[in-house]
Amino acid sequence: MSKVNSPDDLKRLSVDELRVLAKELRDFILDVVSVHPGHLGASLGVVELTIALHYVFNTPYDKLIWDVGHQAYSHKILTGRRDVFDSLRQYGGISGFPVRDESEYDAFGTGHASTSVSAALGMAVASKLRGETGRRHIAVIGDGALTGGMALEALNNAGASNANILIVLNDNGIAIDKSQGALKDYLVKISAYKPHSRMKNAAWKGLKKTLFFIPGAGNTLQRLGNAVKGSVFISSNLFESFNFRYFGPVDGHNIPLLIRILNDIKDIEGPKILHVATVKGKGFKRAEQEQTIFHAPGKFNRNTGELEKKETAHTFQEVYGKSLLELARGNKNIVAVTPAMPTGSALTYMSDEMPGRVFDVGIAEQHAVTFAAGMAAEGLKPFCTVYSTFLQRAYDQIIHDVALQKLPVVFGIDRAGLVGADGATHHGFFDLAVLNAVPGIVVAAPMTEAELRNMMFTASKYGDGPFAIRYPRDKGVLKNARTPFQNLIVGKGRVVVSSNGKTALVSLGHAGNQCFEAIRLLRDEGVDAAHYDMRFLKPLDEELLEKIFNKHDIIITVEDGMITGGFGMTVTAFAGRYFPGKKIVALGIPDNFVKHGTLNELYKECGMDAVSIKQKVLELI
Repeated sequence: MSKVNSPDDLKRLSVDELRVLAKELRDFILDVVSVHPGHLGASLGVVELTIALHYVFNTPYDKLIWDVGHQAYSHKILTGRRDVFDSLRQYGGISGFPVRDESEYDAFGTGHASTSVSAALGMAVASKLRGETGRRHIAVIGDGALTGGMALEALNNAGASNANILIVLNDNGIAIDKSQGALKDYLVKISAYKPHSRMKNAAWKGLKKTLFFIPGAGNTLQRLGNAVKGSVFISSNLFESFNFRYFGPVDGHNIPLLIRILNDIKDIEGPKILHVATVKGKGFKRAEQEQTIFHAPGKFNRNTGELEKKETAHTFQEVYGKSLLELARGNKNIVAVTPAMPTGSALTYMSDEMPGRVFDVGIAEQHAVTFAAGMAAEGLKPFCTVYSTFLQRAYDQIIHDVALQKLPVVFGIDRAGLVGADGATHHGFFDLAVLNAVPGIVVAAPMTEAELRNMMFTASKYGDGPFAIRYPRDKGVLKNARTPFQNLIVGKGRVVVSSNGKTALVSLGHAGNQCFEAIRLLRDEGVDAAHYDMRFLKPLDEELLEKIFNKHDIIITVEDGMITGGFGMTVTAFAGRYFPGKKIVALGIPDNFVKHGTLNELYKECGMDAVSIKQKVLELI
């Protein structure tokens, strides 16, 4: 592996050497990721496929796009980043996903699912308009990502475009949790009926040999193939209905076979799909057996697969999941909806006890929101639980299908704020700003797990429209998380630390814990400051704000969301109307994309950790 620093080096190896390289790549990924945690299973599953793609195609001239980039570790190693791979997902290191400004081989940045076909099609059309007839465009998409409506929209468009595009369907039957829906069952069926595919591909090769001397033979073959498949073969599959030439399924771990097939089909004009069967976690027994756990396992023993013992402190996700089960036991109308994140969002507590009331709809955020809206319209109380970064994909549905109709859907917005090593594509700091603009929605953010439980309890009884609760990806701050439920007054904040000092810290959500620590640090400096937890962005507690502005001269707002359009700007606008001239400083995520690192590193970079808050107060007074 030390001899391979680029795909050009790869092309000099024999097939037997490529097999050795595959083993070395797996070992290297395991060595690094066991110590520097990342997305393990997906990348182990595409080692041979990655080698074959770079061996056959002329990257980076040919464009290779990895859907959801966490399967691209082999790709990174083979494209000049082997020596920095141990900086993966660390502050200042390389990203866990493809990033355009990180390497010319990263043709498109991908962190969210179902985007690769659209991007590849756009590039293929651009190449055609420029007259680049020799450039090829390849999108590698997992079967889980096909459940996203955007992927199907792109297939529909690509099939009608006659663009020179190859879609590699990496079929391993799982995204993070097991794949869901009819499409998963369909892929199992066409994978099982291999004689059909063998017959078609054999006939195609025969036609290719017969017509190779005819000018424009590629188009002729495509037209003839479409005619033949409809009259002779058993039936046209889903992808062929989209006007794609379909090949497969083939063994995604057989390097010689992959190279041969890719060479056979790469010059066929028009849209093509190669269906590749792989095993997530391939080559590491524990990762193959426990695919959900080893999607991103954290640190583990390289030899045994035993996971490093984590802190016993509960997380906000755990509190959310257990609290939802508790609420559902007392309210038969409560149901849970998630777009492919039942384990990550801790809905397994409820699904284990009440499987008929938890709905995993696959990677389909837009559908999840409107599906929940339909339930709410019929009297159920859906908790639509989705990562903040993915909820962005369903903004229209929140506005049109939920808020406009005043439907009481509860949005559990998981991983809100900074999320750490996953970086720019996964930080959840836009939700406050975008939801702030939606009429009639309640937007709540708990500082502690007790507040999370109380907000969930309050939301379960709220019937005047949507109710959003955003909470972080972090461990809890209380020793006892299972506090009794209390009904909150919607739109009312609270005093955390009372003070007659001139400075007040006014926080929203989890960032309030940085303020609480900053108050302690300020006391060590002999400075007395107050702290207020607003709890709600919408409706805003203007009565409490009025008291704060009358009592204190310097107001510092703190939020783990974008300052632009968020909580700080809302408070500043309030002050501009009623308290002009007051000194207000807004702390939060600045107007730029934040990369990856630990939470502490990123809070510090954004100037909203406890030490930075303390220093800001001292500077202002």
